[in-house]
Amino acid sequence: MDISAWQLWIAAAIIAGALEIALPGFVMLWFSVGALVASLVAALGLGINAQLVVFMLTSVALFAASRTLFKKAFMRNADNLKMGVEAMVGQEAVVTEALVEGHGGTVRINGELWSARPLGGPVSEGERVIVEQVEGLKLWVRRPAASLEVPLKKKEGR
Repeated sequence: MDISAWQLWIAAAIIAGALEIALPGFVMLWFSVGALVASLVAALGLGINAQLVVFMLTSVALFAASRTLFKKAFMRNADNLKMGVEAMVGQEAVVTEALVEGHGGTVRINGELWSARPLGGPVSEGERVIVEQVEGLKLWVRRPAASLEVPLKKKEGR
């Protein structure tokens, strides 16, 4: 029994398809499709160079197109994604130790205690505040009603 090139390409497509099922990432599917297209080229009688070129062009083109489509479909807000300390600005916190001008206090946000300074006057324990600014490990906060009345405190030394 003589094995043809197109049969080898079909075997490669099946192996790549099986790897696609086993591996995360949605990558091997395009190599499987490329191998199928290369098997058609082999069945037409074209040489190994043409088969390899068609395999590579098909696989890379489909891979690039899928990444572009998936990025547009699933990562629409990736540019606006805020993480870590940046995500705290605008969130609500609860005062756990009264905030006094010049001395500060403590607030709880996302289950963590943070040192905080009040903008717009003292804030008593138990009140809810909005994080307006993060400076190092210190949060600048204000009461929600006062968030539009008093301008942000300027960072010193900059």
